[in-house]
Amino acid sequence: MTDDACCAPSRSDEPTTHDAPTVDATGVLPDLIEVAAGDFVMGTDHGRFPADVEGPIRTVTTADFAIAAAPVTNEEFAEFIAATGIETFAESDGWSFVFGGLLPDEFPPTRGVVGAEWWRAVEGADWRRPFGPHSSLDGLGDHPVVHVTWKEASAYARWVGGRLPSETEWERAARGGVEQATYPWGDELTPGGEHRCNIWQGTFPMDNTLDDGFVGTSPVRSYPPNGWGLFDVAGNVWEWCADDFDERPNHKVIRGGSYLCHDSYCNRYRVGARSSNTFDTSTGNMGFRVAA
Repeated sequence: MTDDACCAPSRSDEPTTHDAPTVDATGVLPDLIEVAAGDFVMGTDHGRFPADVEGPIRTVTTADFAIAAAPVTNEEFAEFIAATGIETFAESDGWSFVFGGLLPDEFPPTRGVVGAEWWRAVEGADWRRPFGPHSSLDGLGDHPVVHVTWKEASAYARWVGGRLPSETEWERAARGGVEQATYPWGDELTPGGEHRCNIWQGTFPMDNTLDDGFVGTSPVRSYPPNGWGLFDVAGNVWEWCADDFDERPNHKVIRGGSYLCHDSYCNRYRVGARSSNTFDTSTGNMGFRVAA
């Protein structure tokens, strides 16, 4: 198992046949937060996950850009599907990765990820049925959409006339003007005992105490925004970025961590942390937001 498999497993290290959906820009851009051109200090010297290459700490310049305040929700993605008629890869391929702790006790046996057996390859899991064929989106309309590949996220962004954010844009916006803090709000995870993000509490992967009130995804905007008005840039769902992670063009950057992150095995909910996944992978803890 690689270090990133615990966070979001991959279908394969080799790209599969997964064509990018063709869509016209007929959707409507969400309200975006404008970020003026400028410098910021990017990266960390955390060192716990050397393969993630979080450093070196360096000053980076971004041009003007704009970015959505929150990840794309199930309601928003449903409008995209209704307008374009596309079928996601999880739907056409018949399965996606689901965290085993979200499956009912009587759920049939499924394939697990070696070394990260809490991840199950569940037949019938997709964006409409996030936990498998027994589930639905009832009550989850304002939750971030999951089980969406990088190419499908990119297609949605094109449909609304935008794009995925670059990794540099994502980190600058996520920091919200707070230079080199561990989290978007500072260096303390729960200042004054207040939870500021949706991550795992307890002993992973067996016991989630639910101190933050959520067992899986949470509605977007459930926690206070950062200094620039962005929600959910720590925890809830990993977010696809436009960039290649390394020399393998099928590996794309994901940022922000998810509801499964815990310091005992993966504290990538830090604002400077990064990970990756293959463009054809979909999981129950990966989503995205739009930039322009």
